[in-house]
Amino acid sequence: MLLSAVFLALFAPSVWAQSSVTDAYVASESPIAKASMLANIGPSGGKSSGAFSGIVIASPSTENPDYLYTWTRDSALTFQTIIDQFTLGIDTTLRGEIDNYVGAQAIVQQIPNPSGDITTGGLGEPKFYVNETAFTGPWGRPQRDGPALRSTALITWANYLLSEGNTSYVTDTLWPIIENDLNYVSSNWNQSTYDLWEEIYSSSFFSTAVQHRALRQGTTLARAIGQTSLASSYGNQADFLLCFLQSYWNPTGYVTANTGGGRSGIDANSVLASIHTFDATAGCDAITFQPCSDVALLNLFTYVNAFRNTYEINSGISTDEAVLTGRYPEDVYMGGNPWYLTTLAVAEQLYDSLIVWNSQGSLDITNISLPFFKQFDSTVTAGTYTSSSPEFSTLTAAVKTFSDGFVALVAKYTPSSGGLAEQISRSNGAPVSAVDLTWSYASALTAFDARAGVIPGSWGAQGLSLNCAGGPVAQTVSVTFNVDAPTLEGQNVYLTGAVDALEDWSTDNAILLSSANYPTWSVTVNLPGSTDVQYKYIKKDGSGTVTWESDPNMEITTPVNGTFATNDTWR
Repeated sequence: MLLSAVFLALFAPSVWAQSSVTDAYVASESPIAKASMLANIGPSGGKSSGAFSGIVIASPSTENPDYLYTWTRDSALTFQTIIDQFTLGIDTTLRGEIDNYVGAQAIVQQIPNPSGDITTGGLGEPKFYVNETAFTGPWGRPQRDGPALRSTALITWANYLLSEGNTSYVTDTLWPIIENDLNYVSSNWNQSTYDLWEEIYSSSFFSTAVQHRALRQGTTLARAIGQTSLASSYGNQADFLLCFLQSYWNPTGYVTANTGGGRSGIDANSVLASIHTFDATAGCDAITFQPCSDVALLNLFTYVNAFRNTYEINSGISTDEAVLTGRYPEDVYMGGNPWYLTTLAVAEQLYDSLIVWNSQGSLDITNISLPFFKQFDSTVTAGTYTSSSPEFSTLTAAVKTFSDGFVALVAKYTPSSGGLAEQISRSNGAPVSAVDLTWSYASALTAFDARAGVIPGSWGAQGLSLNCAGGPVAQTVSVTFNVDAPTLEGQNVYLTGAVDALEDWSTDNAILLSSANYPTWSVTVNLPGSTDVQYKYIKKDGSGTVTWESDPNMEITTPVNGTFATNDTWR
C-alpha cells in the first residue's frame, strides 16, 4: 500500500493541494526519517544488525542487493546531517551518537584494506564490514570523496566545540582524524577515482567539489588551532581544486559529471554536489556552483528534463511540473529507476536557492539561467529583480511550488509505513532495491530542513576568486596513439573510445590516424587529465565497411599533466 488516504486525497491539480500534501508529508515523515536513520547506526539502532558503536549501515538489506556494510561516504553524509542538527539546535539529544561516530572513524581509518593502509592510500577504501574489518572482495576502489566528506562533518563538529571552549578535545581527538583525511585529499585530489555511484573511474565533479570544500574548511580550522604550515598547504591545493572544478562545465547547459565513462554526463552527481557545498554567505556564486547560481540552475533544468520521458511513471506530467529523477538517464542498475534521494536533492537545491534570494532581497537572471526561469514565465527576461518587484514574487512563488512538487512525488510513492527504500519502480511506483536506505532518510531530513529555511554553517565559499596561473591543473593532456596495424588496399585505421574526445564509440565520427610511418598508424588527441580511458581501433574501407579489433577494450590512465603515448598492436 502506498501513501495513506489522507495524502492521496490532497493530490489535486492546484498549488494549494501540492503545498498541503508537502506540509502534511514533512510533518509525518520527519520523525519517521529521523528514527529510521538512527535505527541504522550501531550499537543500539533497531535495524543496525550487529554494527559496532558509531558504525552506520547503508541498509539492513542483505540480498538483492546486499548493503549490510558501512560506506565512508554514506556515513559521513549521515553524520553531517546529525552534526548540523545538533549544532544548529534542532536536536540536542544527538551528542552520544556523534561521540560514537568519532570513535568509530578513528578505528576505521587505521584498518589495512585492499586500497592500502593509512600511509599508502587506505583512506580511499569505500566500504568496510560493520564489525570494523576490511572488505576484501572486488569493488570499485579507490573512492576519494569519502575522506573529504568525513573531514567536513568532523570539522563542523570541531568548529562548534571550539566555540564552546573545548579546544583540547578538538586538538587531541578530532584533529588527528581530520588531518589524516585532509592530507589524503591534498595529496590525491588530482588522481582518478571511482564516482559516487561506484561505476566510472575518472575525475568526478562531486568528488572535486567536496574535496574543495574540505580543504577550504580545513584551512580555516588548521589556522584556528595553530597549524599554520598545513593551513597554507591546504589553501594552495584548494585554489588548484577550484580551478579544476570549472573544467566540468559543458557550455551546452550542464555539468559533465565525470571525465570518463562515455555517457552524456547528465547526472545527479552535480545536484548532490551543489547541495552538499551550499554556503549561504556566498550568495549565488557560480565558481563554487552554489544552488542559485546561473550554472547550477541551468544544470538542474537540464538534469530534470532528462527524466521527463525516461520513466513510464513520469508520463503525462506537464513540462513545468516536478518529475521523479534518478542517477542518470542511461542507468540500468536494478532496471534503472527513480531514486528517493535524487528527487529530494532537486527540491533541496531549489529550497537553498529560495533561502538566498529571500535573504539578499533580489533575484538575478542571466542569459545562462534564463531557460530555467522561462519554464515558469515565458515572458521573463534577463535582469535583476528586487523583492519589491512583482516578478520576484511571481518567480519565487513558482519555484517554491515547483520544489514542493518533488517532495509531493516522493510522498506519493512513500509506503504508509514511511519507510524509504533506495529506488522507486519506474513503471508502478513501488519501492525497489535496498529497504530502509540510510542515505534516503538523511536526504529527506536535509530537504525538510532546507524547506524550513535552516541555514547550515559557512564553509568559506564567500569571496573566492580564481587564481589558476601556474597551478598543477591540466584540463587536458596530449596523448599520441600509435598502433601497428597492417591494412588492405583502401583501408584506413581510425580511433574511437569512451570519452567525448574519442567520439564516444562512434564509428561514423571516429578519428582518422596517419599512415606516414606505415605500418604504424598515429594520431595525437587532447584527453582529460588523470582519467581512465577505454578505446579501440577500427578499420574502414572505401565502402564504409567497419572492422573492429578484438576484445577486450584497450585502456589507459592519462597523467595529470604533460604528454603520453601508446604503442599498441592491432588485435
